[in-house]
Amino acid sequence: MATEPGLSVRLVLVLPGGTPLGVTAPFTVAPDPGSEPEWDWREVPAVLGAAGATLGITPTLLRLARVTPREGDRAEEVVYVAEVSERPDLPLYDGEASLIADAPLRMAWAKPGGPDGYLLWAQAALAAQGIAVTGEPEQIRTWNLSALWRLAADSGIVWLKAVPPFFSHEGAVLERLQAYAVPRLLARADDAVLLADVPGDDRYGAGPDTARRMIDLLVGIQSSVDPATLPPMPRWTPTSLAPMAERTLALADDVDADDRTAVASLIARLPRLEADLAMCGLPDTLVHGDFHPGNLRGDDDHLVLLDWGDSGIGHPLLDHAAFMERMPAAAASRLTTHWTSAWRTAVPGSDPARALELLAPYGALRQATLYRGFLDRIEASEQIYHAADPASWLRRTAALERG
Repeated sequence: MATEPGLSVRLVLVLPGGTPLGVTAPFTVAPDPGSEPEWDWREVPAVLGAAGATLGITPTLLRLARVTPREGDRAEEVVYVAEVSERPDLPLYDGEASLIADAPLRMAWAKPGGPDGYLLWAQAALAAQGIAVTGEPEQIRTWNLSALWRLAADSGIVWLKAVPPFFSHEGAVLERLQAYAVPRLLARADDAVLLADVPGDDRYGAGPDTARRMIDLLVGIQSSVDPATLPPMPRWTPTSLAPMAERTLALADDVDADDRTAVASLIARLPRLEADLAMCGLPDTLVHGDFHPGNLRGDDDHLVLLDWGDSGIGHPLLDHAAFMERMPAAAASRLTTHWTSAWRTAVPGSDPARALELLAPYGALRQATLYRGFLDRIEASEQIYHAADPASWLRRTAALERG
């Protein structure tokens, strides 16, 4: 997703009923002054702002349709399918018909008329609680794993989040965790939640002190919540992972023979690994699944863990691998010591340090299978977000297995 500054964007416009209107001329989206020279194709506001300034329209972005990488002096070009309520008064060009053809794995919010359905549900769900929406919804994000809107209401800011079917347990998980440091749930449907705003900032780039607080929040939830009281959700035991791990390895063409051999060796010993982990004394519990500082929000006094769509049931230290990937190397050892100490306190007599040694290659293998699962369940044009991840995590799995 990273490019140099300057993004050339075209929009394939459709009406809410799906009628195609044509393609806009390209326009440029420039980074905000002082921002990082990196584009995240999921983020909507900058694109909509440029469309308004250049084309005089404010559409709804439905989905990413195509990315043409930068070559030489030519900017990266991104094509979105976007919805407008009526035909705009501007030149539109023929072409790109293939980009609006229906796809069986397309998310509901990425289809014409889909966003309106979610917004109407949100308005009705809030009205049932005596809360009125007071302004135009602001579209914040759209991609294959979620769609996000910010709603101004007379009670304050409300967030509408839509999720794919394989994350549909998020609302029920949040409902179960309302006594803990999670967003306040206002309403939920099968594939959407309404959440109260969390004051403060997202904690990307968090330092060691905040990272320790984050670990304590997670361990506190995991050690207090009985998995039997959680809704149906994915289960990540080593033996249950084996079939998907075999598929992930089989489909990874860009993993070399030595790495394939190492990963296959790990898959073969998953039953023994499960038994060895059990001897470390930590029970399976709730796993966040996407535990990193960007999913922490708040201020110095109050922090909240966001984004529970990736959650499941498994070994409580499965969140360690992805979390430490985002931590400075100099802090990783001390944070790991803090994490294992927290679990020794929570479960006296357990051996979390030994569990982490056993989990290292398995945690990386699980990450590879998660990304493979995304690729299996999203349409082709959006696979660009995750395409390189299974092989990357398989290589890391192999290195850890050999180590």
